[in-house]
Amino acid sequence: MSDNYIQMIAEDKIYPIIRCSDAAFAIQTARALVDGGIRVIEMTVENPSMYEAIQEVSKFAYVSAGGIITSLQADAALNSGAVMFSSPIFQMSLVKISKNKHVPFIAGATTANEAYSAWKTRIPLIKIFPTEAMGGVRYIEDTLRQMPFLNLLPMGNIKLNEVITYIKAGAVAVGVGRDFYQGCEPKVITQRTKDILRGIRDYKKWTSKNQA
Repeated sequence: MSDNYIQMIAEDKIYPIIRCSDAAFAIQTARALVDGGIRVIEMTVENPSMYEAIQEVSKFAYVSAGGIITSLQADAALNSGAVMFSSPIFQMSLVKISKNKHVPFIAGATTANEAYSAWKTRIPLIKIFPTEAMGGVRYIEDTLRQMPFLNLLPMGNIKLNEVITYIKAGAVAVGVGRDFYQGCEPKVITQRTKDILRGIRDYKKWTSKNQA
């Protein structure tokens, strides 16, 4: 089943990231995203209360625990119900947990060398962070021009209206954080989710039609 979670992200092309210190807000936001059609959500472990939030959200969505940098955090997140985890860094201790527990690990990378090192250890999806600071879409294009075999997940202050552009550049999926939910009521978050998923579906149909 573990490969299926990565496949879901690759199919949906959008990877929401909830990053906050308020567990109740995180749960409410996750529910709104799921109501809009999202299946896999990253919930960043900002503080211990987020493990409780992960436990609750895992009842109605697939949770990827984000911001994991230690083995203890990874274990706690998985024990709370997360089905996978991600990190802003690439660390072999986390790779070992992923392999031992048979759960996906999305490793973080900034440079092309880091991304290649992660790929060599069979990381299924490589988070490029912070993408905007590194050059945005152009940075993704340039990296994939040299290494088109990389499965990249750009994130870092990416806006919803930029998602299709990143997909066109070759990203497997695109991570979007606060632009999904900041200052929004749940119903607005749900509508934004429906809109971006519809836009991605339309783009995929258009691409398939023109490649036929």
